[in-house]
Amino acid sequence: MSPEFRPGLGAVVWRRSSYSNTQGGVCVEVADGFPGVLPVRDSRRPHEPALVFGVPAWSAFLNEVKTNPAV
Repeated sequence: MSPEFRPGLGAVVWRRSSYSNTQGGVCVEVADGFPGVLPVRDSRRPHEPALVFGVPAWSAFLNEVKTNPAV
């Protein structure tokens, strides 16, 4: 992904992890609809910048978390 890539995130619909609770815990939100990348943000800080991961990098991260939850 080139460093110049900046998806427009102003009007996206964010979805919260299915593992999130309703008590305002530590949650991440993702935005769908961006081919090849996945915008991610902190649900407690929705007005701060989002991180944009390449899909392969995000998939590797999720796989690592699933196999090593203490990380």
